[in-house]
Amino acid sequence: MEPSIIKDRVAIVGIGETRVGKALQASEQELTCQAIAAALADAGIDPKEVDGLSSFSIETTDEEAVSRNLGLGDLTYFVRSPHGGGGGCATVGYAAMGLVTGQARVTVAWRARKRSKPEQRPWMGTAPRVKDRLMWTNPFGIIRPVDELALFFRRYMHEWGATREHLCNIAMACRAHANRKPESIMYGRTLDRDTYFSGRWICDPLSLYDCCLETDLAQAVVMVSADRAKDCPNKPVYLHSFGQGITIDSGMLGSLFGVNPMHTQGYIAAEMLYRYSDFKASNIDVAQLYDSFTPWVLQQLESYGFCKPGEAGSFSENGTLELGGRLPINTGGGSLSDGYSHGYNHIIEGVKQMRGTSTAQVADAQSCLITSSDGAPTSAIILRN
Repeated sequence: MEPSIIKDRVAIVGIGETRVGKALQASEQELTCQAIAAALADAGIDPKEVDGLSSFSIETTDEEAVSRNLGLGDLTYFVRSPHGGGGGCATVGYAAMGLVTGQARVTVAWRARKRSKPEQRPWMGTAPRVKDRLMWTNPFGIIRPVDELALFFRRYMHEWGATREHLCNIAMACRAHANRKPESIMYGRTLDRDTYFSGRWICDPLSLYDCCLETDLAQAVVMVSADRAKDCPNKPVYLHSFGQGITIDSGMLGSLFGVNPMHTQGYIAAEMLYRYSDFKASNIDVAQLYDSFTPWVLQQLESYGFCKPGEAGSFSENGTLELGGRLPINTGGGSLSDGYSHGYNHIIEGVKQMRGTSTAQVADAQSCLITSSDGAPTSAIILRN
């Protein structure tokens, strides 16, 4: 088998993030520039050295604006990842490709998002007349992502006997970790089982605490070659593996009508991720699993190989997902309790874990799995020391 051209050849050497909040005054462009400037300062790299950019296709700030406002050098590499929540880890993978192929020497990847106000959310502007695939869902009340996932998880409950107790395990683990991080939106706000089960319904069987936050923030990473990383001020965090996945039934609700609705994109990404990796699920020390909604965490425990299909519910029991358990997840609080940036906070937290600077640090952690949304064409990475 041919070796991976990415494996351990590039490193994240800088991370930057803005304050996470509601109704922040700064625009998405301003938040973008703040996060990238902070990441470059953290890396000790002059903005003029940046010659590669990687972002989301849904980003509202274009490459020219970033370059002009931050005084970057001439850009020789710029790329965007599609699919919203599925594309976060891909921006890091693409940034790495620019480095290993010689298209760039210093790359920056980022995500900025302002969604704290209801009117900023795309489903709030659903047209009275819809077409294409939406005509099969919107007229029947399936308008928001949570409506789609509620159908998926009801099927999962029927197939495997999972319960809302298992979803509660996930929500409580994320909240416990956020309570260790002063910058998290939910810092100081504990969550117990009584509170979880008293949460208002959003879309049966999912309630308030099964859903991610809607916040304003921006986050960025700076990447260079492994050789150069040794001279940067921070401990290098190496990109060990990168994978993507699209199933034949992919798309909104598409997999629900496939031969196996539970065979999500994550299975495809995981196969590629582990193919060239020294780490398998059995020796991943900490994981940042995409958690726009709690059921996706259960699904990813299976699709990334931590347990067999149908066993994720029982796997989540007895504190397994909390600090000190077998697989601490979302140690910065995740999208459920920290803030929502289409999973970019998971990337930042993964770097902190490998640096040894997390507020919920896993002792002697050598590897961190980070995933993007399993409900869309997806991507995943493994970071290592």
